[in-house]
Amino acid sequence: MKGRFARFAAIDWSGAKGGRHKGIAVAVADTGDAAPRLVKPGHVWSRTEVLDWIAALADGPPTLVGMDFSFAPPFVARGAYLPGDGAPDDARAFWAFVDAACEDEDLGAASFLEHSFRRHFYFGKADGTKADFMHLRECEAAFNASGGGKPSTVFDAIGAAQVAKASFAGMRLLHHLSGRVPVWPFDPPPAEGSLLVEIYCRAFIRLSGGRGLKLRSLADLNAALAGFNSLPFAADRWLADHETDVLITAAGLRRIADDADYWHPAGLDHAVARTEGWTFGVR
Repeated sequence: MKGRFARFAAIDWSGAKGGRHKGIAVAVADTGDAAPRLVKPGHVWSRTEVLDWIAALADGPPTLVGMDFSFAPPFVARGAYLPGDGAPDDARAFWAFVDAACEDEDLGAASFLEHSFRRHFYFGKADGTKADFMHLRECEAAFNASGGGKPSTVFDAIGAAQVAKASFAGMRLLHHLSGRVPVWPFDPPPAEGSLLVEIYCRAFIRLSGGRGLKLRSLADLNAALAGFNSLPFAADRWLADHETDVLITAAGLRRIADDADYWHPAGLDHAVARTEGWTFGVR
């Protein structure tokens, strides 16, 4: 993959209800060492706009795009995505399954969790023992084993840190991107053109040399960017967490994209690639 991409983009995603989402941010880094930049800074994105932005990359400079949500639920450990509910057994078919089950606004998927398949998700003590819902994908187990921290599961739907709604909304986006931009590792990396990968922004903060904590100041952001050999970012306003997350991750993608180890992690075999995928940046 050395020298394959002209740009590197990071997207912080949202599963919130509604048509516009303050939690979405997009950043791009060009090749070289220039500071990453925000795309449409201050804009309140819809998920559909993000879909259209990614789809348009098929006709532009080859871009490695990272999105911060889980591209599939756990499958390998239990042999099914939703045991007992007859869901498909590969990721692409499952994305279509999720999309067909949702009528939520702007590619949302709250109804999938809250109504259609409610019994699979933990929303609080009334659902029983939380540990019974804490199923992990192979990449999440590898991230935990490497000391990366406690990973989230798409079946935990409670609290500010939950990734459930964002991930299932993201699966709808992946379904609608089918045939337009390939998705690693479900698709083999193409010889040319853009490619979409799953990311975990907090992991890139740690890769930069930090402790993985949120970047709360411009000084913290620029110290992290320096860890990726990037020039500093100039800001004339306060930056939200989701903005600093995508800025450091765009620079991080640029830094590691040529490292073959990240494209061939030890735990990524054919079965995992077909069903669960992998978080780019976890080895």
